[in-house]
Amino acid sequence: MTSQNVPPNAYTNSPEQHRNLILGSLQLLFWLFFHPSAWQNHLKRIDPALDTQSNSKRGLRWQNPALWKLLIQAFLVLPVLANSIFVALVLWLLGVPVEKIVWGVASGVASGVALSVALSVALSVALSVVSGVASGVALSVALSNALLNASGVALSVAAAVAAVAAAVGGAGASAWALMANILLTIILLALKEASDVASGVASGVASGVGWGLASGVALGVASGVGWGVGWGVASGGGWGVASGVASGVGVGTINLWLPVVLYPFLTGWNILLYQLDKRRTATKPSFLPWHSAFWDEWQRLPLQGLDEHVLLVMRRNPEEGKAALNYLSTSRQRWAAQEVQIELDARELERCEDVAAIGKAYRNLALGELNSPVSWLLISFSHISEDVEAALNQNSAYNQRLALSAVAERLNGLIRELTRSNDKYAVSFQYIAFLWNEIITDYVQELAEAVELRQEIDNPYIIGVPLTEHQEIFVKPVDLSGTYISTRIEQLLLDRRRPPLLLYGQRRMGKTSLLNNLGRLLPSTIIPMFVDLQGPVSSASDSAGFLYNIARSMADSAKRQSALTLPSLKRETLQDDPFTRFDEWLGKVEEALQQNIALLAFDEFEALDNAITKGRFDEEDVLGMLRHLIQHRPRFKVLLAGSHTIEEFQRWASYLINVQVVHISYLKQPEARQLIEQPVHDFTLRYEANAVERVLQLTRCHPFLIQLLCAEIIALKNEQDPSIRRLATLADVEAAIPDALSVGSFFFADIQSNQADAAGLAILQFLAAQGEGAIVSRLTILQHFRDKSDALNLLLQRELIEEVNEGYRFQVELIRRWFASSLSV
Repeated sequence: MTSQNVPPNAYTNSPEQHRNLILGSLQLLFWLFFHPSAWQNHLKRIDPALDTQSNSKRGLRWQNPALWKLLIQAFLVLPVLANSIFVALVLWLLGVPVEKIVWGVASGVASGVALSVALSVALSVALSVVSGVASGVALSVALSNALLNASGVALSVAAAVAAVAAAVGGAGASAWALMANILLTIILLALKEASDVASGVASGVASGVGWGLASGVALGVASGVGWGVGWGVASGGGWGVASGVASGVGVGTINLWLPVVLYPFLTGWNILLYQLDKRRTATKPSFLPWHSAFWDEWQRLPLQGLDEHVLLVMRRNPEEGKAALNYLSTSRQRWAAQEVQIELDARELERCEDVAAIGKAYRNLALGELNSPVSWLLISFSHISEDVEAALNQNSAYNQRLALSAVAERLNGLIRELTRSNDKYAVSFQYIAFLWNEIITDYVQELAEAVELRQEIDNPYIIGVPLTEHQEIFVKPVDLSGTYISTRIEQLLLDRRRPPLLLYGQRRMGKTSLLNNLGRLLPSTIIPMFVDLQGPVSSASDSAGFLYNIARSMADSAKRQSALTLPSLKRETLQDDPFTRFDEWLGKVEEALQQNIALLAFDEFEALDNAITKGRFDEEDVLGMLRHLIQHRPRFKVLLAGSHTIEEFQRWASYLINVQVVHISYLKQPEARQLIEQPVHDFTLRYEANAVERVLQLTRCHPFLIQLLCAEIIALKNEQDPSIRRLATLADVEAAIPDALSVGSFFFADIQSNQADAAGLAILQFLAAQGEGAIVSRLTILQHFRDKSDALNLLLQRELIEEVNEGYRFQVELIRRWFASSLSV
């Protein structure tokens, strides 16, 4: 951490080593037993070749001073410290005065090191020369290093201990110490020789260090660890230290029982730190970095009170608390990070004081990979927050009231569910639900009073977003034969051949609105499962994310439209074999359906095709999965919705055979008139007859364009005097057209960008310039645009133009006006 608000070397697996040679050496020993990640990262900083998980075959850079410092600390400092401390402890227990122990240790270390160096150098040179003549340089180095390190370390230890004992304990102590060290040396030499013979020169490096550490642990922490590390460094070099020590510590049985033995002591230590922090002022540094959770990686038992300590620090120093939280989230104490995050989320939700804050709350919730009993609660509040934001984005107070009233109903249901729950979080989250419900209900009342006070006309029209099942304005669309689209879909779903369906129509023709409302239009035995392919599904980074988002959308839709709870599917389950695991999950969903039928509706399938084209997903995997689902899962019916035909995407046509097209187009005049004159119950605006006819002419009963134009008519009327406000005239309709073109520019721009190619746009602009209702002959168009018959046919297919008496004109006057206005820009 580089921030001044976070203590240096805290909350990290890559702390810096202390600069002092002695303290730094002890720090290395501490890392080996308690913080192996810090040890590994320290080795990486010194030389990447020391990383045991690296595939690098590059040799060590021996000119690196940091590497030599590591060798000195591991080979010289740690063994001397370990043996000296051990001997000093024994002598102290024997009653030797402290001053004699200090002097003896100092002189023993000095003489022992000197003798070790002298003997080691002599043996190394002699043996290297002899063995080099006999067997070559490579074998010479291996043998000389082996004997050098074994004898050097052994004699160093023996000399040091003997010198200390002779100085402070007399001949008896000296003899005892010398005999003990000689015996230890003989055992280790024998074991090392056996290891070298067994593993060979090539593997001697790694096995030497590993065995060195293992034997060190077995023979005692004080002397064994120091000797094992030193011997491993000398015989194995830098790589040996990295692999041998790390693996020795990682697999050592000490890490199985030591955390349990230390747990009571660490618990007391951690409680003491927490109590000290509670008494400290907020301006002083916290004791949290000293908590064992941040330096003891092996402790698997939950460290009680850790979450409270982190919360305390979070209140005083949010930046430090966040750093601690991030560290814990990937540690063995992850439970504490979850508890802290849950508490923070609850506080965040409780702090919402108005509907605007509620609408933004979901952005700060940590839903990611939280796996706890409270996950469903946070997800529920997140969805409610998103719905509130969507409601506030409505253009009219009427639609805001309608959407927020639906949210209040959901909160009431959540409150009832929490009342019956025994979950430990139920009480606190129930209070939040009560709070939110009160805020939203009061705001709905304020909106109603404001509209009444200003005598405004409620604007029920929805612009730019699909209609949900809660919105009264929805009008059931019909096909060209006058049959309701929902009835046609129901008939095809009951077809024994189980053909896939394509709901096809122009942009903003009401496809998504229809899918959102299928739950109340179809029989209860058909469970709609709506999946928006424009959202997270197609933007997922891999197949596991793709299928996880599909499953989540299916579950949300089934719950919302039919109150059916599907089996859960975790993202982790999909990691190893995504499509197989997803297929297994579909089997569980079929069991949950019982005798019902699932309608799996994929909206905007073009977005998925685009993702496949970009190589984000494999074509055969994705489309093969759909084909397999259609052919082998009789409880599932597949419906695709889009503004393109399957034939325009050949890959889809080859996988989805016998697709049945359900064409959704303009409203019939009776439905269009209802949408204009009586969109909702008690609508207070009345239209003159010629005004209604003009709206029909301008929009050609296009559902989106009717709403767009009528919404602007209401906005215009609300600015007029109340005496003339509630009657719309032909002049009002004409006056609202410019604003409708401006507000709906995103719709018209989509036509220009996605519905026609360059040649088609040129034809549209040419037709638009001819005026309202103008028909241009095919011959005239082809004279102006040679060899553009394909572009003309595409415009016909997109329902932008129509053929009349061997000529062509715009189908919709408002669309023509937009293209005409773009010519003058």
